[in-house]
Amino acid sequence: MEPKRINRYLYKDLAFFKEKIDSKLAKATKDLNHLLEQLEDTTEAIKTEGDWQDDTSNNINLELLQTMIRRQRKHIHDLENALIRIKNKNYGICVITGHLIDKRRLLAVPTTTKSIAAKIDQTKP
Repeated sequence: MEPKRINRYLYKDLAFFKEKIDSKLAKATKDLNHLLEQLEDTTEAIKTEGDWQDDTSNNINLELLQTMIRRQRKHIHDLENALIRIKNKNYGICVITGHLIDKRRLLAVPTTTKSIAAKIDQTKP
């Protein structure tokens, strides 16, 4: 009996995806730092005296920034996990089906771990 062969992306493909993800990670980190600066500025504005309208506006901005920061940190975490999968040479392998995820999907959503077919099957009742 022949052992089951697992398809993997070639080294050159993994290097290509790593380059794309590294670029996205650098941009995401830069964006996170910008958001953190905005958070600091908004926090400082809240500490200074102002009228109740300023306080309301600043609190809304603060909540929005905190939500955006949480999302950006999750995105960075997902990108870092994708880099780990590249290092382990299992990037682009669907966690549900075990088949290769289409390159176009990986380019569109480089952090994905599921093929379109698996994603659709998961949403079916």
